Amino acid sequence: MDNLKEKTAKGLFWGALNNGASQVLNLVIGIVLARLLSPAEYGIVGVLTIFTAVAGALQASGFTNGLINLKKPTDNDYNSVFWFNISASAVLYTILFFCAPLIADFFHQPCLVSVSRVVFLTLPLSALGIACNGYLLKNLMNRELAITSVVALLVSGIVGIILAFNGFSYWSLAWQQIVYIAVTNISRYYFAPWRPSLKIDFGPVRRMFAFCVKLLVTNIINILNQNLLTFIFGRLFPISAVGNFSQANKWSQMGSSIITNTIGQLSQPVLVSVADEHDREVRVFRKLLRFTAFLAFPAMLGLAMVTREFILLTIGEKWTESIPLLQILCIGAAFAPFYILFQHLTISKERSDLYMWCNIGQMAIQLALVLLLYPKGITAVVIAYAAFSILWLGVWQAIVHRLLGVRLLEVLKDVVPFLVVSLVVMAVTYMATRAITSLPLLLAARVVMAGVLYAAIMKLLQAKVMDECIAFIKKHKVS
Repeated sequence: MDNLKEKTAKGLFWGALNNGASQVLNLVIGIVLARLLSPAEYGIVGVLTIFTAVAGALQASGFTNGLINLKKPTDNDYNSVFWFNISASAVLYTILFFCAPLIADFFHQPCLVSVSRVVFLTLPLSALGIACNGYLLKNLMNRELAITSVVALLVSGIVGIILAFNGFSYWSLAWQQIVYIAVTNISRYYFAPWRPSLKIDFGPVRRMFAFCVKLLVTNIINILNQNLLTFIFGRLFPISAVGNFSQANKWSQMGSSIITNTIGQLSQPVLVSVADEHDREVRVFRKLLRFTAFLAFPAMLGLAMVTREFILLTIGEKWTESIPLLQILCIGAAFAPFYILFQHLTISKERSDLYMWCNIGQMAIQLALVLLLYPKGITAVVIAYAAFSILWLGVWQAIVHRLLGVRLLEVLKDVVPFLVVSLVVMAVTYMATRAITSLPLLLAARVVMAGVLYAAIMKLLQAKVMDECIAFIKKHKVS
């Protein structure tokens, strides 16, 4: 148990470091690109996200999770997934290549024919690294994943900025994606000892298929959920409005993904390792729940509080219309990291059927809400979308209770104190600083005051999760 605890702590540490560093880089790169490009230019590439994301899920087909769920995957298992991904990506790219004119017609943007054919090259490129990524995740090689992510972001960001500065417009965003995936794959193969072979055996894929196909359907639904608004807005509203929403959505996801990715890299392999010990599994799950709440609520509610000064100072007044959208999305995103924890528990129990149907239900209701409310404007749709995402966590909690026996009262006991403290801290900080007129001073004052207040209250309440984080950082050096 001590060994698992140490691995879990190291995984959380490196996962948090990875996502923290990645988001800092994303922040800097995003600010520079947003100053160089217009909302309309962002919208051009933004509407393609749903196609690349769905196609990416199809080629991966849930086999990354399938590999992680295996107790001791063999080289043949990884090799089988590798060649399946290569084959699937070749077929998908061919289909999307010939669908490019239809996509351009749908969004009334002729330039999307050529742009989409370049962006879709991310599919065969990413296929090369999916099995290798599964190896790194399965073996909790979070340090290596951190280095991979930071290097890929840095190189691709520099390329994107250079292209945008030299007038390549939306093409800078397209090539940034290509470079990111290429560098990511090179780094993955540098760190992972596994290599594909020419011995092609799809037997392992067939054995995992029944489990993975439900994950595939669910992953596609999740992607549709995440990109549904961009897709519909791209059809119904001007491309500049899509750009404003894409910018707001990018910043909210950037903030929440620090926690989501940290938990996501770790939760499934850890929960799989304790799946045969019920009491231990409950303790691990609830500890991950508290850690998620400890980070997610202050981070996202804090971002919602400083949205106005953040947007105006970083990317300028041309993005003013994205401010209210970002505030709404941040509130919803404060609860988003809990989804990954609930979902990975369900997967670790090999109940991909529950995972699938719960997401299908969410997708259907959210789609109905969007179609019902879109005549009232983008803001009304985003409010309803965010509110429903929070409420749907109640359905996931019912599944957790069924699979693990953790009651709603126990979940609330783990989560609500962090939510209440975060709300109080943000309210006090907002009221205490609202008289400041200088935007740089206001942003700095709110960030510092909120951080100090939150840490002080956690210390006063003797929050064990914070003490454990501090103790681990003191004990281990980053090396």
